[in-house]
Amino acid sequence: MPVSVTMPRLGESVTEGTVTRWLKQEGDTVEVDEPLLEVSTDKVDTEIPSPAAGVLSRIVVGEDETAEVGSELAVIAGEGEQVGGAVAPQAAPAEEAEEAAAAPQAEAEQPAVEQPAAQAAPAPSGAGTPVKMPALGESVTEGTVTRWLKQVGDSVEVDEPLLEVSTDKVDTEIPSPVAGTLLEIKVAEDETADVGADLAIIGAAGAAPAPAQPAPKPEAKPEPKPEPKVEAAPAPKAEEPTPGVSYNQPAPEAETAAQPMRAEQAAQPAAPAPTPQRPTAPVQGGGEEAAGYVTPLVRKLAAEHGVNLSSVNGTGVGGRIRKQDVLEAAEKAKAAKAVPAAQPAAAAAPAPAKPAAKPQPSAKRGTTEKLPRIRAAIAKRMQQSLHEMAQLTTVIEVDVTKIAKLRAQAKDSFQQRHGVKLSFLPFFALAAVEALQTYPIVNARMDLEAGTITYPDAEHLGIAVDTERGLLVPVIHNAGDLNLGGIAKRVADLAERTRTNKISPDEIAGATFTLTNTGSRGALFDTPIVPSPQSAMLGTGAVVKRPVVVNDPELGEVVAVRSMVYLALSYDHRLIDGADAARFLVAVKERLEAGNFEAELGL
Repeated sequence: MPVSVTMPRLGESVTEGTVTRWLKQEGDTVEVDEPLLEVSTDKVDTEIPSPAAGVLSRIVVGEDETAEVGSELAVIAGEGEQVGGAVAPQAAPAEEAEEAAAAPQAEAEQPAVEQPAAQAAPAPSGAGTPVKMPALGESVTEGTVTRWLKQVGDSVEVDEPLLEVSTDKVDTEIPSPVAGTLLEIKVAEDETADVGADLAIIGAAGAAPAPAQPAPKPEAKPEPKPEPKVEAAPAPKAEEPTPGVSYNQPAPEAETAAQPMRAEQAAQPAAPAPTPQRPTAPVQGGGEEAAGYVTPLVRKLAAEHGVNLSSVNGTGVGGRIRKQDVLEAAEKAKAAKAVPAAQPAAAAAPAPAKPAAKPQPSAKRGTTEKLPRIRAAIAKRMQQSLHEMAQLTTVIEVDVTKIAKLRAQAKDSFQQRHGVKLSFLPFFALAAVEALQTYPIVNARMDLEAGTITYPDAEHLGIAVDTERGLLVPVIHNAGDLNLGGIAKRVADLAERTRTNKISPDEIAGATFTLTNTGSRGALFDTPIVPSPQSAMLGTGAVVKRPVVVNDPELGEVVAVRSMVYLALSYDHRLIDGADAARFLVAVKERLEAGNFEAELGL
């Protein structure tokens, strides 16, 4: 029967979404969980997967149209049903023909025969021990099988490495949970599986592997060139797309080239030929992968940073290139570009400085484009906040020289210990959260109609992130429970996933106080607009060195070069008095100028 595709609820406060692009057209065949369309809300852009396999018979909501949560977007017809006057194709007509041919022969046999041999199902998972995709991190929901270390029919021992898995956080080996024989591989190489999904089945030692079945599984994607006579290799499971991932997917040429290669390998499982070379995908710079298999995550990262994978030495298992290898290569490339540029200048005779290159005009000059949904939402909220609140901004100057010295001492060890760079932002965030705990009025919200003031029981810190789609604010929930290292890791993780469109709607909602680093682009300070229903927002300016009058215990008042920063607190003056704002800012200032972070930095 037809299946309706509806607009999902993409966040607690989201009531509608706009269809930005249909990935399938009417009449196209779709598989379960295959990306069907792209939807944009005022919080997130994401892909909507197909809820069923069949044919896209009707598109109800066109591109650039808006639909409410729960409303119908499209209709998917099942196999064999009418689609615009035609019949939807069957998933496996060849197998049905075999079943029809086998039916008379089965009827001629004794009634005790339950099923023809062609319809025999593989042994259920209960016949062996399933190997499941483990949870490889708090926020990891899926993993990609990069390499099987054992094949069907091989004997395995307890805790013996069985396969390699890659996620967006780690590459690792999955050990066998029991000793026995690998009976079935359910997720082939290069395919993705959710946490908890079955990857393989291990039976008792000496057990025979289940033969390959001609009838595909209902959710399996049909192979472009099926090999029905292959009996030794299990049919690979269809790749399941990742909901809510970025539009920057791995190169389709690489995936298309990988399918016939896997089919060819499955057709010759017993041939003693050398291990076939894996297909390579071109990357920027014209090079090709020369160090064996590269995960889609690493391939995408290399393309983003312009890294030629053929020049990277992998440090993973068997010399495989990992994410860290690509990042290190990108840093070395930047350093190499900077050195040659400086050497000729030092060796050559002094020459008059060339005038700075004139900036090129933007291609958007003289054009008109449609207002993006996220930009429209930002405009509406900013205007609403200014109309609802009596906003005021108080600015304070802070000497962060001690913090600058601590950063210089601890930045290398901090990055080795926590895996992220140590910037000024975590210090500002930690000082702000501690001040919120002392002055909760800055963290509160007011309901004028109900006549109430609500003081949250935790500090949920929003971090403004500049993205190509506009300013988004992911939230560090329960920031008061984190130390300096924990805040630094959360800031880096949320910022990266926000820029790559991998943030979930719930992670950009629920902030009680927001921090925006306007100094990241060189601004000394600005007057932030407080987002409703929050009551305050702190802006941090650029840290600059300048001469400042300081009071030396021995010399008295002297002029010295110090690292200075402006902190600007915008707040709802209906709830927060100027004295409250000043007390909050002074608490932040005293915490930063004291510079007592040695214990947090391991110094």
